Amino acid sequence: MRPFNRLPALIAAVLTVVAAGVALVAAPAAFAQASDQSQAAPAPAATPAPADANATAQPAATPQPPPPLPDKEVVSNPYGLEALWKGGDFVSRGTLIILVLMSMGSWYIMFVKVYEQSKLFRQARKVQGTFFQAPSVSDGATQLKDGTAYRYIADSGIKANQHHTGKLLEQVDLNTWVTMSIQRAVDNVASRLQDGLAFLATVGSTAPFVGLFGTVWGIYHALTAIGIAGQASIDKVAGPVGEALIMTAFGLAVAVPAVLGYNWLVRRNKVALEQLRAFGADLHMVLISGGVKPRPAAAPVAAAR
Repeated sequence: MRPFNRLPALIAAVLTVVAAGVALVAAPAAFAQASDQSQAAPAPAATPAPADANATAQPAATPQPPPPLPDKEVVSNPYGLEALWKGGDFVSRGTLIILVLMSMGSWYIMFVKVYEQSKLFRQARKVQGTFFQAPSVSDGATQLKDGTAYRYIADSGIKANQHHTGKLLEQVDLNTWVTMSIQRAVDNVASRLQDGLAFLATVGSTAPFVGLFGTVWGIYHALTAIGIAGQASIDKVAGPVGEALIMTAFGLAVAVPAVLGYNWLVRRNKVALEQLRAFGADLHMVLISGGVKPRPAAAPVAAAR
């Protein structure tokens, strides 16, 4: 009976040893698997729990657009024209006013002269089409508008041709007398065309020096500010130097249009005068050839002789 009583105890011991060995072998693998799972999956405590049991899972938040960039800050220029007028003394303001008046006068003269020259060119075209097609000089002169340059020249020639009387005038032949009268009329028109051009020439030659005077005065203020402050900081120098540069720019802005306008108007005057002289020469030939009807009062004078 003893061998049969010892067999279950032996089997139990063997099973116990086998189970212990299996547990020792499986324990490192289970530990390694648990470590991998803990590294792969986040901890349950990291996800916030819903406040209410009935609350549903919230969707993932959409990315918000970046905030708009702030508007560009606009810094007012403390050294502009307004500062020049407010901060300048009577010399600076007087120089600026002189430049403005010179500029206004130049532009006014240029517009007026261009208008006058355009009228002369239109009259020249009209004269070629109507005046010399008339039966006589008197009839052609009546077709011209009163107060125009061509009407003035035509009337001067007609008057000279009809009033060649008197002891002193009789000593001058009719040809010379009519020529002198027409030439005198053309010269008067040419003198009228020159009106205002002297002002343009003066502005074009003096405006840069007026601006240079403002520049010198601005530099003087800059040196004075440095001497009072005792240091050459940029805030003490920028204002007066800026005034000086503005004055220089104003002087050039006034002078350049005046010079260009003067040269252009002089060239147009030459063209207009050439047309006037050509008309005067043609009128002289017509008058000398007898293109003027005799006056009714001229017959008794001739008969009396």
